[in-house]
Amino acid sequence: MPERLQKIIAAAGIASRRKAEEMIAAGEVTVNGKVVAELGAKADPEHDHIKVRGKLIKPQLGKQEKVYLLLNKPVGYLTSKADPHNRQLVMDLVGKYRSQVHPVGRLDFNSEGLLLLTNDGDFTHLITTAAEHVPKRYEVKVKGKPSHEQIERLRRGMVIDGRRSAPAEIRWTEESATNAWFEVVLYEGRNQQIRKMFDLVGHSVIKLRRVAIGFLRDERLPLGAWRELSDEEVKRFFRTYGKKKTPAAGSKQSVRTAV
Repeated sequence: MPERLQKIIAAAGIASRRKAEEMIAAGEVTVNGKVVAELGAKADPEHDHIKVRGKLIKPQLGKQEKVYLLLNKPVGYLTSKADPHNRQLVMDLVGKYRSQVHPVGRLDFNSEGLLLLTNDGDFTHLITTAAEHVPKRYEVKVKGKPSHEQIERLRRGMVIDGRRSAPAEIRWTEESATNAWFEVVLYEGRNQQIRKMFDLVGHSVIKLRRVAIGFLRDERLPLGAWRELSDEEVKRFFRTYGKKKTPAAGSKQSVRTAV
């Protein structure tokens, strides 16, 4: 049955739908030998030969067992499946799943904390397109001590790269003579948003750690370690943020942690 190309690519575990759309627009996807650059284009994964960057998508990939991972990302790892500069990738940390999953959203190179990875296109779509409903919680250390007025500016939302950000929750937690610590909750996911926010008020970020994605926290997960989400955790994401939508069967029930 014909489906949108970005959905086929996401279901194959190659990339999120958003990234798949970028690949299509860049002319990196072919159907039966012809480049397809239209985002609304459809294909039949059972009968058409679909290639992404020259690699054939096999129909059975879309039927593979669903995998949902939670990684505690260390600083110095790129949230990507590949890098032309040969930097360390988050994919290098997830063992046997390296070639099966893709990151859900982003966490920048110099930040640490919780990151989801999966091969389920519907799950990726849920988390990345319902950003205003899936809060991300961060612990942030900044240079100096922002004033009350500066924090209010951050809370209201700011113009970043020509577009106003959504309001954020910001709570002071600690300070020293030279630094301050805050808990920040975002309801959207823009590139290096917290760093850019604090730069705009003159207090650059020294350390940033994501400690929660929606209801999901795991203080026992060491840096560089990962575990599989339980079936109940996956279902709760769909139930809480997907308007009662339930995930496809096949997610694993076992929960493992590995360094």
